[in-house]
Parts: sequence; structure tokens; C-alpha cells
Amino acid sequence: MARKKKLNINKIKPNYIMFPLTIFLFCIFAGRIIYLCTTDYQVGNETITAFIKNRNTKEETLLPKRGSILDKSGNILAEDVASYTVIAYLDKSRSKGSEKPLHVVDPDITAEKLAPYLNMDVEVLKILLKKDAYQVELGPGGRNLSQIQMEEIKNLNLPGIDFVASTKRYYPNGDFASYAVGYTVNEKDSDGNVWKVGQLGIEEYFNENLTGRSGYKTYEKDRNGYKIANGREYVEEAENGDDIYLTIDSNIQLFTENAVKKMMTDSKAEWGFMIVADAKTGSILSYSTSPSFDPNKKNMTSYVDLMTGLSYEPGSTMKVFSYLCAMDKGNYDGNSTYQSGEIEYVANDGSKTVVHDWNKVGWGTITYDYGFAMSSNVGAAGLLRNNMIDKKTLKSCYSNYGFGKKTGFTLNREVSGKVRFSYDVDAASATFGQAITITPIQMVQALTAISNDGKLLRPYIVSKVVDSNTKKVKQEEMAEVIDEVSDAKSIAKIKELMKSVICNDSKQCTGSPYYMEGYPMMGKTGTAQIYDEKTGTYMKGASDYIYSFAGIYPADNPEIIIYTGLKKPKDTTNYVAPAVKDVVVNTSKYLNIVSDNNKTTTYQVKNYRNKNTSNIKSELESYTKLYVLGTGEKIISQYPSANRKLYKGSVVALLTDKYDKSMPNLVGLSYKDAMNILKLMGVKYELEGKGYVVSQSIPEGIIVGDDATAHLTLSGGLPE
Repeated sequence: MARKKKLNINKIKPNYIMFPLTIFLFCIFAGRIIYLCTTDYQVGNETITAFIKNRNTKEETLLPKRGSILDKSGNILAEDVASYTVIAYLDKSRSKGSEKPLHVVDPDITAEKLAPYLNMDVEVLKILLKKDAYQVELGPGGRNLSQIQMEEIKNLNLPGIDFVASTKRYYPNGDFASYAVGYTVNEKDSDGNVWKVGQLGIEEYFNENLTGRSGYKTYEKDRNGYKIANGREYVEEAENGDDIYLTIDSNIQLFTENAVKKMMTDSKAEWGFMIVADAKTGSILSYSTSPSFDPNKKNMTSYVDLMTGLSYEPGSTMKVFSYLCAMDKGNYDGNSTYQSGEIEYVANDGSKTVVHDWNKVGWGTITYDYGFAMSSNVGAAGLLRNNMIDKKTLKSCYSNYGFGKKTGFTLNREVSGKVRFSYDVDAASATFGQAITITPIQMVQALTAISNDGKLLRPYIVSKVVDSNTKKVKQEEMAEVIDEVSDAKSIAKIKELMKSVICNDSKQCTGSPYYMEGYPMMGKTGTAQIYDEKTGTYMKGASDYIYSFAGIYPADNPEIIIYTGLKKPKDTTNYVAPAVKDVVVNTSKYLNIVSDNNKTTTYQVKNYRNKNTSNIKSELESYTKLYVLGTGEKIISQYPSANRKLYKGSVVALLTDKYDKSMPNLVGLSYKDAMNILKLMGVKYELEGKGYVVSQSIPEGIIVGDDATAHLTLSGGLPE
């Protein structure tokens, strides 16, 4: 038996090469592990974190709904609506495993049926539907379809036709206060998400509020990228944008839009505008400019908002404030006289400049009060010449009234205008609105001092910002007094002069075209020469003027401020006055404005319930436009309610105890009167348009069935 050799440990020699090599390799391996665990290294074109995440999970961005823009009554001016794109599945594999075909089976028949709905050529559709592709988009006619259009196509039951839903910004009134509202454009972010971004108006100024905040959804996916059933999912909901309520009244806006459109059509002017404000608060009730645009079409010809972004020489409307300045300084004497016609200024170099009255010859020796009524340039300049004010004082007054600086109005790109003058002749020109520039919104702001006994109010167009989810008011605007810039005595006097401008005798005032019996208004006319930057002189053409009017109505108890302007009409016809009168009459009736001058024509509505119909009819029919509904002897309901004060000719409706729902004639009534009479009748109704009723679907005398709906068509102006 062989003996085992005994291992002699002492004879084993260490390997001085392998040991350090092993340690070295171990360190490299450990370092690599540490690196992989702690470093977000690259795998192809992405980091390891993104690689792992994308291998196992998917994250989708949840886009918020953009907030709406509404008028003061909650009527939509801008909103996000559902939009659809038509797609067609062409590959037969789409129908695999389905009892019904899910792809386009017959491209020719499909094209023929779709063509009328998409407003596309049949042959073009056939080419698209015969492509060698899994699916195709049927554009351009198949894009941006409304819900109704989508449902019409869906009801064709065409195999393989489907829809991709999205949202688009929609402006239901089209060209309507467009520069105030603004518009949006679509922009893609780095992840390919499409966002609506505001341009111009409220859309731009409140873009962040309207946009809201995006959310996201994260879920587990399989190797094909599909969501794993019952897999883990995390959702953080998007926060929809805020709703912005404006001070715009859609009915007054409609009156204004129609008036401006007619003024521009008749005059062929270069541009025109009209703005109506609440005389007691400074809130903007209407905001109309021309040329304008439809924000659905984005067909603007200019990005300049005439109300805030354009400054111009205003002309004689500034006499209101040069005269007021003299009154505020206590130096005005309206009974003192001067020689009208012209006044001469001599410069240091001996050159002469002559300031003329608008008729070139004047009216002889007249008082300053009469000079205001006749819009005498020499009279306005004479405030300086006769030391009622000086240049420094005039400049200070204009600044106090808000000219030459931004108002802070809630729209971007407001300009400040320019009120600078050093020479006597420039200061003289400034008294009648030449050699200085202003904006319409500055004029409206300055007029608030006249209607509020010297308190200057900041004009505003946003009434509140509302969280669209919780309906909580996040921000609310109210009347803001900037400063008290004049005293009661001066305001009373300037009101007296502004009233004298609007009379029914053109020999006594320049505002006779604005005079209306029963509509007492105060104001000031303006006719400004247009400075030509190229020639450095004023234009000389017969109609090379900016015609304007600044008015306050009613004169005795101001409710509205109206300011309008028109540049370079085709001739010297007064196109401004008819527009102003239309808006004043329509707005007065709509707001039920009653002036102190015609209080004798007003009455207070009583409670007529349970009263004898014949007796009340005899009492009211000579004062009102009376609607007696039915033949009953007793009144059971009424419109308006008791204790309302109305002017002569207002609508009153009495519902009797014997009423068969016979349809009355509602043509000529305001939407408010017509709507309330139908409510009183218990009749369902639909209103199309805004303003006054021009037609009704159910003729007068027809009995309205319980399921019937009365459709009323409305338009902006009062019917002839």
C-alpha cells in the first residue's frame, strides 16, 4: 500500500503575479458596479433612467381646457369646443377578428358619400382612400369639424371611417369686440403637445390664467407599448384655465358694432372706432374698431388696437380740458370777450404763424362761453393769450387728467401719447388738440372726471377672474378713483358749456347734428388736421381730417360716456353723428335710461294682480306699449314687476285668467322684453342673434302648443 505524501505547507510559495491581478480586477468590477448604480449613464440616445422608465412605464401629458372669455352677463365670447379630424383605416388587418369590417371596403362609394360633407372633390378623396397605408387623414376638408358635422358623417355608417378628437378655440360671435377679446395660435412644446397661446387682447394679457396647468398620467406598459391591464397607474389631473368675465355688454356691443360698420361703409374712411363706458364706474360696455377681424379666421389687416395702441391728434374735443384747466385755476371768465377769426404768433426768428377759427372768419367779438359752443380755436388759444392759464399750467392739467401717460388699461402694447410743447404757438395749438397726441382710452378716462364731479376713474374691461373648476372668484375689478382732479364748481361750469354744444340751432352750436328731442346729451365735437410725417406739414385735402365726438348721456344724470372717431372719410359729410345717435337711442332704451328732462313722461309700475283687466288697460294704454294676454277679467301676472320706474312707451304685459296661448306680435321688441313676455306666457323659446326682434316663427294669433318652441330672430338696430 502506497504511502500518501504529506503536504508541506512551508514549501508553498506565494504567487506574486496572480494576487495583485485578482485584487485589481476586483476593484475594476466593484468600481463598475458603483458607477452603474450611481451614474445616469447613456444607453444609446437616452440615459439609463429614461431607458428603464420607457421600457416599463409610459407617461402621458394631460392638457387642461383653456378658460372661457365671457361678457358681463355670462355670454360666451371665446371658448374651447370639441373639434374632429376624419381618418380612414385602409389596411385589411384592421378588421381581423371582427364580425364587421373596420377598414374602408369600397373607396369609390366611400369617397362619393363623404365628398359633400367634407366639401372636397370626389376624385381627390378616391386617391387618398386608395393609398397603400394603414390609415390616412382626410384633409383639408376633414379637419376642424364641429360636433354636428362629425355626427352627420358618423350616421353614414361608412366602414373604416373614424375621428380623432381635439379642441379648437371658437369665437361664437365672429368679428365682435375682436381687439378686446384677441385670438389664439397653436404652438407645440418640446414633447409635441399642442398649446393655444393668446395673441392680442384678453387672450394675450391673461394667457397664463386662461391656459391652466397640465397634468400627467403614468402607467405600466408591455413590450408592445400597450397599457398592462390592472397595472399600476398614477394620475395627476390637469387644472383647467380660469374664466375671464368682461364688462362688455353684448347688446350694447352689438349696437356699437352695427353703428361703426355703417359709419365705415358709408364714409369709406381709413379707420373708425367707438367706445361706450359706464359713466359712473369707468367700466367698458362696448369696444368697437374698424378695420377689425374675425378671430376664427384670423383675417386681421393690422395688429394695432386703435383704442390703446394708436395715438393721434384729437382736435377740438381737447377744448373741454383746456377750458376746465382755466376753471380749475380760478381764472376763467366766460363772459369776457375776444375778437374771433384769427390770432397771430411771432417766433424768435421773426416768422409768423396764424391760428384760424375753423370757418376762417370767426363770429366777430364773442364771449368765451359762446366760443366754446362754436368750437373757436382762437377762443381756446386766448385762454393762454389772456393769462387765464400758462403753458406750464396747461401741461400740468393735461397730465392730471391722464393725458401723455399710460392709463394701465388691461391690454398689452398701450401707448402713452405725447403732451409736449415749449413754444407759444405749440401751446396754443395744444388747447384745441393739435401738436399733441392721445389715445381713445385716455379720452374716456378723462371724461369720467366730468361725469363724477371731478373724480378721475380708471377705465377697466375685466369684471372678474373665476376659477373654472370651483367657480370661486379669484380676482374682481371695481371702480377705482385715481385722483380728484377738479372741483364741483368747475365741473358744473364745464357741464354747462358741454350742454351748450348740443342744440337744435347750428348758428348757436357745432353739435346740432347730435341733437335729439328727449335725449339730452352734453359733449364736444372734434375736427383735427392730420400731420403728414413725410412732408412735415398738415394735410390739405378737403377730407384729410380726423372727425370725433366725445359725449356724455344723459346730460343731467350721466349714465354712459361715448367717444368715437373717424379718419379721412370720402367727403365732408358728418358720418359720425348718425352713428352716435343710433347707439344713444338703442342703449337708452335697452338700459331704460330716463333723464331728468323727461321725468314727466315716466311712471311707476304698480302691482296689478287681481285687478280688473279693463280698468288697468284704460290706465296704461296711453302711456305704454301694452300687451294684454287673454280675455279674462282678472289679471293674474304681469311684466315688469311692481315698483319699476319706466319711461313713456315702455312695454308692459298683463296675463289674464283666460289665456289660450295665442301668440302676440313681438316684432320690434328688445330681446329682454320679448323673452319676458314669452316667459309670462309659459312658452318655450329660442333666440337667434342679439338686439331687437325682426321675425318670429309662430305668427300672431296662432295658438302655441305645449310642445312648440317660438323661434325669434333678432338684429342689432331698432326696426324702422
